[in-house]
Amino acid sequence: MGHPFPIREIARQAGLSEATVDRVLNGRGGVRESTAREVHRAIADLDRQRTQVRLVGRTFMVDIVMQSPERFSTAVRAALEAELPSLHPAVVRSRFHFRETGPAGELVAVLDRIGRRGSQGVLLKAPDVPEVTAAVGRLVAAGVPVVTLVTDLPASARIGHVGSDNRAAGATAAYLMGQWLGDRPGNVLTSLSSGSFRNEEEREMGFRSVMRARCPGRALVEIAEGQGLDATQYDLVRAALERDPGIRAVYSIGGGNIATLRAFEDAGRECAVFVAHDLDHDNTRLLREHRLSAVLHHDLRHDLREACHLVMRAHGALPPAGPTLPSAVQVVTPYNMPPPTVAG
Repeated sequence: MGHPFPIREIARQAGLSEATVDRVLNGRGGVRESTAREVHRAIADLDRQRTQVRLVGRTFMVDIVMQSPERFSTAVRAALEAELPSLHPAVVRSRFHFRETGPAGELVAVLDRIGRRGSQGVLLKAPDVPEVTAAVGRLVAAGVPVVTLVTDLPASARIGHVGSDNRAAGATAAYLMGQWLGDRPGNVLTSLSSGSFRNEEEREMGFRSVMRARCPGRALVEIAEGQGLDATQYDLVRAALERDPGIRAVYSIGGGNIATLRAFEDAGRECAVFVAHDLDHDNTRLLREHRLSAVLHHDLRHDLREACHLVMRAHGALPPAGPTLPSAVQVVTPYNMPPPTVAG
């Protein structure tokens, strides 16, 4: 009959008797054409609502595991909690495992502990190193789907990735940098929190490629391993400024921007152009104060919603869908800032 619904359910949906529905479905006579249309419309309605029915009463316990500065993990928590009502009738409960830095072994221990305890899914932001990839494989083998968030682990067994197109974001930063610096001399400081995060590596590659094509005479000075933390970032930037008196612009790939600006100020140096990523609470304040030129932002709420949907699909609670598309990258200035995320 081309549908999975019992006659009783179709009759209730259409407001008709079971006998009438039976005659329509089995092609017996004595039924008006308009009544037959009502039966087929009821089947279509039930088919559309089938996903909601599958989700009613379902609770998904999801673990969010992140190595990230506090300002970004706070933004992720707020984005997820703001999205939870939109996931109804399913109920998503979350456990958060956040750390700012540390050896990969500690992160692996967290993932293995989740595997032993059990979970409906893990949303993971982690460095792309072999031991983390192996831990993801163990989770998936234990029946726990893993979705990478913001930065990918493409060699792992993760079921999907959500985030922006990082190469395009880096290329956009280079375009803005070239436009705003114009013909003024000066080198550009590129700052990564760590070379182990694939998203930062891809941003840097996109930035370097476009800068090489559009501004071939401008030197790029790279610093890394500040972990996006102000305490370590300040020393790295001060050392770079002392080594290179030509630095006058910053592309901040990994954060620590308050410390970067303080290093410029303490060195008595001007930062003519400063392009950063993510509207966390630090960057929001700096942008409002016009201390950043622009922030490249993507919708974290969209990412968290898509990640939860991937977990639900892995459990058969949502129908299959096409590949997850990258989040759109927004160029945010002090004059087009989106409203803050509010949980609830």
